[in-house]
Amino acid sequence: MGVVVIAFGCAREPAQAPGPVGSPEGVWREQLHWIPMTEITGRTRLLQARICRPAGDAPARVVVIAHGSPPIADNRATMTLLSCNSEAARWFLDRGFLVAVSLRRGYGATGCDWAEAPGSCSNPDFVRAGLETARDIAATVEYAATLPFARPGGVVLVGQSAGGWGAVAYDTTPHPRVTAVINMAGGRGGHHDNVPNSNCRPDLLAEAAGRLGRDASTPMLWIYTENDSYFSPSIAAALHSAFTRSGGKAQFNQLGPYGADGHRLFFGPGGSQIWGPIVERYLAGRPSD
Repeated sequence: MGVVVIAFGCAREPAQAPGPVGSPEGVWREQLHWIPMTEITGRTRLLQARICRPAGDAPARVVVIAHGSPPIADNRATMTLLSCNSEAARWFLDRGFLVAVSLRRGYGATGCDWAEAPGSCSNPDFVRAGLETARDIAATVEYAATLPFARPGGVVLVGQSAGGWGAVAYDTTPHPRVTAVINMAGGRGGHHDNVPNSNCRPDLLAEAAGRLGRDASTPMLWIYTENDSYFSPSIAAALHSAFTRSGGKAQFNQLGPYGADGHRLFFGPGGSQIWGPIVERYLAGRPSD
């Protein structure tokens, strides 16, 4: 009989096992976890994650927050997990949500190869990139929703930038635990060659949005801003148009300018005062379990 080898490998931390690390700490009982995910090859990897718990001991509704991707490749290795005390996390914690954040393959302490690379700008595969992001999101959702202090259904997914594009792709995959999917300034190919307002093949990005729209199942919320240096209003509108023309359902919000760059709205100071009421209205219309 052959021996089955499960290769966790490539985390930048010392050898890890799946599951929590240490004990919960602080007011939000925050704790690091290592989340197993399975690549398309069948190999298992571990994603570094942080779990933040709201007040009380009743099982909490889960929100998974998916991060973006820096335009400079070297900066992917220096990325860290969102803090429980960050404004975005606090908005959900204060409303009784359990917040789960993870670093996808190729980012920060998770390490591994950058799985969601779209390829060269001459012929990018934005659909494949989104689906690889969605693979890590799916692992995070499943892990967080099966924690003993979490509710197993009614999960909310919020993705920003590349994470927002991953959320759009995730909506095309089976996701029985998730009832609300939010795209904050989502897309790929922005800041091409690290130049603001320069995009890699926005025409193919819109085409990819149309392909994803054919299989999307949960009505989404999309939020973009007027002064987004990654995805301008014309690009955002083209993505939404292509997505909905092919069958996807998405409530589209093109907001006014935010700070020096509206792309930072979701994580930026005071941002929750702008996106919070919109998210609240959307969640009120979605099933909570």
